[in-house]
Amino acid sequence: MGLMLGSRFGWLTGLLFAAVGMILGGQFDRGRAGAQGAAGRIHGAARQQLFFATTFRIMGHVAKADGRVSEEEIQAARALMHRMRLHPEAVRRAIAEFTTGKQADFSLQQQLDEFSRGCGADPSLVRALLEFQMDMVLSKGGIQPAERKVLWQIAAGLGVSQVELAQMEAVLRAQRRFGQGQSRPDGGLEISEAYRALGIEAKATDKEVKTAYRRLMNQHHPDKLVSKGLPDSMLESAKIRTREIRAAYDLIKERRGIR
Repeated sequence: MGLMLGSRFGWLTGLLFAAVGMILGGQFDRGRAGAQGAAGRIHGAARQQLFFATTFRIMGHVAKADGRVSEEEIQAARALMHRMRLHPEAVRRAIAEFTTGKQADFSLQQQLDEFSRGCGADPSLVRALLEFQMDMVLSKGGIQPAERKVLWQIAAGLGVSQVELAQMEAVLRAQRRFGQGQSRPDGGLEISEAYRALGIEAKATDKEVKTAYRRLMNQHHPDKLVSKGLPDSMLESAKIRTREIRAAYDLIKERRGIR
């Protein structure tokens, strides 16, 4: 699972879908569920506060990966806060946590250890944390080598392999493109992105399509995430993600005549 990805993810768009995506999704959930014991686990408001702080501190750390935080990265972080529809007080807290993560004395490993003790036994929260980091770097157009190195470090610290992270990145990229409605007049790109948004290939069976859709909806269902510790202030992102997933599935159903 810990293999280096050939050509630095260049092959992602054509691979890592269909059965591979299904297997990795299941391994991710099962592996994370058994990776942590109950000791140190927290619940309720304390868990939500830890998730919120960890998300934006790590985001600041990722932005500082190359030694400086650019205006583009600041705007990307603010765009993500806007996408979440954070209220003014939550925005102030997010900026403060982001600033903490930028500091030279910020310990990424210490933050990951704290998150793992409090929230890391839940694969849904681990996935959500990683997806928020991906959202930030993808919002500015791409992932720089220094950022990718830190993302690998974060994933490793949470027990997630580079292959799992790569599959997550590919699906997120496709969901973003599909959500933005990038398509040709003949609809060719739109339908191909719909398949990628579900983490499958166009040759997948109807059963595999349905399984992929249900798995993604189960992972991103807003009510489920909130019950596990996602702060209410970050709920909007989960709603947007589920709308993108549902739209992709609806298009595939329409083209295939699935009932």
